[in-house]
Amino acid sequence: MDSGKLLYEMMKEQDFIAHVRVEEDAFRIQTVKEHSVGTATLSESFASVFGAAAWGKQNGWWHDMGKYTKNSFQPYIRNASGMAVEQKVVDKPDHSSAGAILAREKLPGYYPPLAYCIAGHHSGLLDWTSSGEANLNRRLSKTDCYQEMLEDAPEEMQEVVASLDQPLIDDFEKDIHQWIRMLFSCLVDADYLDTERFMHPEQAARRGQYDSMETLKDRFDAYMESLTANAPASFINEKRAAILSRCRKMAESLPGFFSLTVPTGGGKTLASMAWALLHAVRYKKKRIIIVIPYTSIIVQTAAVLRDIFGAENVVEHHSNLQQDSNDERSPSLLATENWDAPIIVTTNVQFFESLYACRTSRCRKLHNICNSVVILDEAQMLPVEFLHPILDVLQSLQASFKASILFTTATLPVFSGRIGTGPGAFDGLKTPVTEITSVHDNLFEAFKRVELHWPEPGTTTNFDELADELSGYDCVLCIVNTRKDARELYRRMPEGTLHLSRMMCSAHIMEVIKLIKQKLKDNEPVRVISTQLVEAGVDIDFPVVYRAFAGLDSIIQAAGRCNREGKLNHVGKLGQVFVFNLENTLLRGLMGKGAAALREILSVSDGSDLFSPECMAQYFSLFYSNCNTFDKANIKGLLYKGFAEMHFMFATAAEKFRLIDDKDSVSILVGYGDGATLLEELKRIGPEFWLLRKLQQYSVSIRKWDFEELVRCGKVIEYSGVFILEDPNCYDLQAGLVLDGAWVEELLLIE
Repeated sequence: MDSGKLLYEMMKEQDFIAHVRVEEDAFRIQTVKEHSVGTATLSESFASVFGAAAWGKQNGWWHDMGKYTKNSFQPYIRNASGMAVEQKVVDKPDHSSAGAILAREKLPGYYPPLAYCIAGHHSGLLDWTSSGEANLNRRLSKTDCYQEMLEDAPEEMQEVVASLDQPLIDDFEKDIHQWIRMLFSCLVDADYLDTERFMHPEQAARRGQYDSMETLKDRFDAYMESLTANAPASFINEKRAAILSRCRKMAESLPGFFSLTVPTGGGKTLASMAWALLHAVRYKKKRIIIVIPYTSIIVQTAAVLRDIFGAENVVEHHSNLQQDSNDERSPSLLATENWDAPIIVTTNVQFFESLYACRTSRCRKLHNICNSVVILDEAQMLPVEFLHPILDVLQSLQASFKASILFTTATLPVFSGRIGTGPGAFDGLKTPVTEITSVHDNLFEAFKRVELHWPEPGTTTNFDELADELSGYDCVLCIVNTRKDARELYRRMPEGTLHLSRMMCSAHIMEVIKLIKQKLKDNEPVRVISTQLVEAGVDIDFPVVYRAFAGLDSIIQAAGRCNREGKLNHVGKLGQVFVFNLENTLLRGLMGKGAAALREILSVSDGSDLFSPECMAQYFSLFYSNCNTFDKANIKGLLYKGFAEMHFMFATAAEKFRLIDDKDSVSILVGYGDGATLLEELKRIGPEFWLLRKLQQYSVSIRKWDFEELVRCGKVIEYSGVFILEDPNCYDLQAGLVLDGAWVEELLLIE
């Protein structure tokens, strides 16, 4: 096709181009109006879920008004697409500010939500004001692009096309920033999908092919019927069946906050899914989102769910997700972009950081959290220093965006009410949390599998004494508080002892856990020294567990790795859990506060009833009373303070809301196992996205000063922006990365 002729015909017809694709040697165009209409229709539909259809429509209608500029955007798109007769470099113009300014001029009483969304639909949500150029206040002063748009845009495109109402939200001060972020999500996803529909129709056709929630419930019921039919008759299985029945009954309850507090081995994962499916069908919820603290748990949970529901209905979304170089963008992978699948399995970090994000890639999926069921697995792992913004956003999701929230754990924290006084007091959910299990079931007594042994007050043990004691057992797990402690103890243990800590890369950890499980299954001797990474969600079962003194939640989670399947109960015995004080150990930060709260409880208790929910509530009340802050990044100040004028600091809040504080750490890639081959591929082809995703499971995070020492010694090199461990002697095949120093506390959250 003669591109010059095509260009002439377009200009003659006064077409304004939004997108161009090449098809059979011809240029196919999508006009700005076509794209605006398509985006507005989708955005309107998405926003209707939370009563903001008109806002969604107006956002979509005006989002690309800056493309109506003959002398700015149109020359750029013609050059960028290859349509221009004479190719030349044309800087990409700002095409989003014009629509934001138009919103201010046309809708002065309603414009801020529209302006945030339209101005940020490519760059991300902006701060209202800041020291740099990237702020909404400055973008709204860019009158040149606005004036050019007014001259070129058709009058019908400049008109208000929807009647806007006040946001339908529960708490204006706390919810309005999230409401804007949800509107932003609707616009971004609609923009992406309409563009994809034109530019990549074959990819668009692969989206959204899922089974109904009713069909998924039927599959689950069939699976559970088969499972229970083959389960041997036992007291434990009777209790599991009772928990399952209770979950199904309570699923009829009106949407709100719920908790499923079940002892280890109570069938929590399947019972919570039974509740979620019935609740979703009963109240027409769109999807079930399962939020888990560890990638290791996600992998095993997602595998089980895929077997039950089919791989096409389950999306696994975390940073270690594998992607091959020849991946054809499968429906499951596409669904990680916007979470439109019926079942999502993701991490705490991915879920909560997205809810406070500003980038389009992370915000795109948010509107699909509306009208869903959210299961927060191992709820005790929610980081205390961010607990206020976490609980606030959960309250918002439930009250303003039609979500039902389920907390599942064996050690439920206190999430409702107020603890303490003054501005630093804990202020939890204002909606009560309904417990699914009955207090009359005495579940924790029924599932009693272990006997706890507490150290005598004032007594300590050293590494040598502890190693001697552990060596007396053929099968034992010992959990300590830090990487350094794990290393020191491991060095003193007999040959064949296994080691687990985050000084090992994820691939290494998974292999060791797999080996442990196999040895336990085969009744082979196995001794394990580990940090607390094994405490939540790792399905291992030891007859004896040792645990360094820590918070009560950690002690009970550790006890959950002992006699987990109740095998010792069958021969009239209990698992043995020994708590010890390690010599010359000073617990700092939150770990120290948790230990102090437990010591206070033990000072007035013999420790025999610590598994009860009542005792756990007492512990968390004491723990919270000792905490200095529940909002260490001052997220409330950034997003609540200016709510009346809608002067929000979206970008700053997103930067500061980081559940993993990695500003003092550096990730390095290690050549463990297949990681060595992948690193050679990295050096050969460079940092391809798919390759870096694969390499994430071969990374270890260390403190900056340890990193700097490795660099100084030439043991770590930089290659294309990533850091690689060059000296293979620095990575021990049993214990991981070898350093002179180690982090004080284990990193618990993995994105």
